[in-house]
Amino acid sequence: MLTVNEIRTKYLGFFKARGHTVIPSASLVPQNDPTTLFTGSGMQPLITYLLGVPHPQGNRLTNSQKSFRAEDIEEVGDNRHTTFFEMLGNWSLGDYFKKEQLPWFFEFLTDEIGIDASRLYVTVFTGDERNNVPRDTESAGIWQELFAKKGIEAKVVEIGSEADGYRLGMQGGRIFYYDAKKNWWSRAGVPENMPAGEPGGPDSEVFYDFGSTDSPRAVQHDPAFGAQCHPNCDCGRFMEIGNSVFMQYIKTPSTGSGQAAGFALLPKQNVDFGGGLERIAAAAAGNPDVFRTDVFWDVIAMLEHFSGKQYDDSRYKRSFRIVADHMRAAVFMLGDGVRPSNTDRGYVLRRLLRRASLHAQKIGISAEKAEDSMLVRSATIILEKYDEAYPELAADEVYDMVADEVWKEEVQFGHALVKGMKEFEKIAAGGHISGEQAYALFTTYGFPFEMTLEIAKERNIDVDEDGFKLEMKKHQELSRAGSEQKFKGGLADHSEKTTRLHTAHHLLLKALQIVLGPQVKQRGSNITSERLRIDFSYGAKMTKEQITEVEKIVNEKIGEALPVTRSTLPRDEAETLGAEHEFGAKYPDMVSVYSVGPRGASESSPQFDKAFSIEFCGGPHVSNTNELGGTFKILKEEAVAAGIRRIKAILV
Repeated sequence: MLTVNEIRTKYLGFFKARGHTVIPSASLVPQNDPTTLFTGSGMQPLITYLLGVPHPQGNRLTNSQKSFRAEDIEEVGDNRHTTFFEMLGNWSLGDYFKKEQLPWFFEFLTDEIGIDASRLYVTVFTGDERNNVPRDTESAGIWQELFAKKGIEAKVVEIGSEADGYRLGMQGGRIFYYDAKKNWWSRAGVPENMPAGEPGGPDSEVFYDFGSTDSPRAVQHDPAFGAQCHPNCDCGRFMEIGNSVFMQYIKTPSTGSGQAAGFALLPKQNVDFGGGLERIAAAAAGNPDVFRTDVFWDVIAMLEHFSGKQYDDSRYKRSFRIVADHMRAAVFMLGDGVRPSNTDRGYVLRRLLRRASLHAQKIGISAEKAEDSMLVRSATIILEKYDEAYPELAADEVYDMVADEVWKEEVQFGHALVKGMKEFEKIAAGGHISGEQAYALFTTYGFPFEMTLEIAKERNIDVDEDGFKLEMKKHQELSRAGSEQKFKGGLADHSEKTTRLHTAHHLLLKALQIVLGPQVKQRGSNITSERLRIDFSYGAKMTKEQITEVEKIVNEKIGEALPVTRSTLPRDEAETLGAEHEFGAKYPDMVSVYSVGPRGASESSPQFDKAFSIEFCGGPHVSNTNELGGTFKILKEEAVAAGIRRIKAILV
């Protein structure tokens, strides 16, 4: 069975041999992206380039992107959902298109890693007559040819919506037409929601069939999910393993003559492919349980050994999976600079570690000292699994930091459970626990709902399970609403206001270094059309005088009307110039750099030695600081973590 590392290596090598540059994974902590706490896809860090900015590494790119989706935390426990995952990706920026992309991915699956083509099923876009978007017959035709070469007759059938799928079923098909909710991509969603000028296009998904086999691991359709099975059914028979997005069209405005808005072909058409590495590994092994892939199994085997429990025991399987998944996600978060806290990313990390601790206890594992902690041992196994692919995890100090943070949180959670138990006793005295109360125990005290139910049952106390589920559903819907915006990438938008604040952000960072010292480094940012936010390293609260001086410097540079230029440079050269860049991030050999000033600078003659500010960045920015307009004003300066300060500012 191929390991995850072997599949990743094969994938990157496959596309490198086809002219792609291998670019490093971006951090899990996105830069300049207010729409999501974490990087959730391979596309997300590249959206600026997919929208037209030239990439310094060329028009063909590939990588394996670290990704995390917080909205899936509650889903972990089945055989396929994980919070952290690696997204294998390849991109064409105005270069190749469908006739290259689909055969390449099919070849990789079937010839490179040996997946049986008869287990593959695909979906394509059915078209949208109301918005004048044609059916994607080109992709369907390519797929038919590819299956035919493997001796497989690929019947094309019409499904439509997901709901239609449960009514119509498979119909003997292999290629399935679905509507825009399933097989269309744009930042705004379905075609009717797209504004004029917005790019979008159809996508084609590939599914692996774990049913229709004599294997004892075969997954048969569960009618509880719908009368008929189809590729997008959630019963577990089919698992999506890859999606090719074809950014093919641009929304056109309506005309004064009454002509409705429609779509035109983009002059440069892009390909964005993403495939879950762990899911591809499961398909290659023919096993629907992603937790039996090697990156999880070594952790699970260790937990089996020390707990005396078996993974295949239905009483404990979910807990084994949660510990393995959550610890892997926690390790990567810690490696990218996230630390447990009660806000934002830190809260998500804390939640993961505490859930892992709880479920370790459920399988009979607890520790009184760090060297006996199963969570610490799990983290070490994960670091060893990934330190070759992600060298930033290999240093001894990283191993020590991860162990320290995991154990510290495990101890603190023990104390939190004590506090939660006290609150539980107060609520239980009323003889009933409402959904709101159970949810408050869960969110405020880290008191797991499973524990609330268990203790309440022992005391014959009623718990409003439906009410709790309703509260949880509200939370998940909010999480998903945020995650649906993740593809906006980079900035909240590319509007004039957001672009102006993005440029002001560069001026602010340099001004902070001038006033507070060169040791100041950016640790995060969040830019919308309303305000900018920067997190930076500094060990003390800024004085009023320091804040005033920073504002003065930024406003002086706005008034000096300095040109803002973009250059593409070798990474080493940019670093030698002193260009600011994201702490701990890996960058490709060629990088995009924006410099501010001096007067007379241009893209052909940037004059780096005289520039006010130089920074790694994908853009966009104004072309001159006088375009910022108004006055730069700091609204708030505050602490967000030990040694980390935060500034919120505006242009007025």
